[in-house]
Amino acid sequence: MHSIVQLIHPRRHGDARGWFTETYNRTTFVTRGIDCTFVQDNHSLSAPAFTLRGLHFQTPDRGQDKLVRCIRGRIYDVAVDVRRGSPTYGQWVGAELSAENGHQLFIPIGFAHGFLTLEPDCEVTYKCSDTYAPAHDGGIRWDSVGIDWPMPDGTIPELSEKDKVQPTLAEFDSPFAYDGHPLAPLS
Repeated sequence: MHSIVQLIHPRRHGDARGWFTETYNRTTFVTRGIDCTFVQDNHSLSAPAFTLRGLHFQTPDRGQDKLVRCIRGRIYDVAVDVRRGSPTYGQWVGAELSAENGHQLFIPIGFAHGFLTLEPDCEVTYKCSDTYAPAHDGGIRWDSVGIDWPMPDGTIPELSEKDKVQPTLAEFDSPFAYDGHPLAPLS
């Protein structure tokens, strides 16, 4: 299990034509402690600004490590520690991912994931270490963790019907075990 949430800053090599970046290299990721095999790529479009997707995960034995990036627009991407017995259980970290900054967030198994679009027409892609398994699909309510979502006061985010009825963190009985690595601030 990979337990460290990481903000990744791929280098861009630019010239008058534009830029080039390597978004994934197995050898480079293994040196960062990310030693999983990605088997599925997902791509979403969220048309309205302040669309919130999350907080989602897949339960064992079909958990998913995720590598998330925004390829159009800007999002606020969040990981929440939901590992039973963790000293940082229920705590979260977040970062702005955008097409402009090129940053990526690695979210290991045992963390709920969600994001808020900060402008219209955001596209997000992410790699997963397991395929979608509906019987293992889970989540917690976006507003039950105390996340400081960057929305104007009084804004109600666009939510799916599924995300409107997720259990709160207090109601959630976590199937994820703590592995000795608490959640750390992003760098």
